[in-house]
Amino acid sequence: MPNVAVINGSLRQASLNGRLARALAKLAAPRLTLTPLRIDDLPLFNQDMENDLPAPVSRMKREIAAADAVLFITPEHNRSISAAMKNVIDWGTRPYGTSVWLDKPAATIGTSQGTVGTAAAQTHLRSVLASLGVALMGRPEAYIVFKENLMDETGHVADEALAKVLTAYIDALSKWLVRVGVAQK
Repeated sequence: MPNVAVINGSLRQASLNGRLARALAKLAAPRLTLTPLRIDDLPLFNQDMENDLPAPVSRMKREIAAADAVLFITPEHNRSISAAMKNVIDWGTRPYGTSVWLDKPAATIGTSQGTVGTAAAQTHLRSVLASLGVALMGRPEAYIVFKENLMDETGHVADEALAKVLTAYIDALSKWLVRVGVAQK
């Protein structure tokens, strides 16, 4: 079963994207294992630190390298990705020549209370990931407009329509991983 590292770009305890991550993990089992990646302990990227990487950065890079794929779950901050998301991406590319992103299969998704979900943030994120050589799943795109009672803190999806959308997304991710040679049919 493929192991997918999950990067939630929100550091907030009651993160809506954390709820989404838990919901996706439940829906993905047993086809995929979605493993949350800790990013709240990463220092802000500073090139002065890259020759002696901080322990949390080394751990994060090992976990991404060991994962079969990465699922980026992004909030939208001021029509872009969060600083935390950009930080993990930047650390993953350094030092030069040691990027964990090159050819790594990945997908993006996110939720917010705004009327377009995380469309602007995901557009920026996709642009950044493409420039790093990430093998990015193109479709489906999923911009979830969050409303109370769609899903709870444990990841239970109460809304039937949303459950169908998220299940279809997981199905597409599973097929994508077969297509790129990470998983078997």
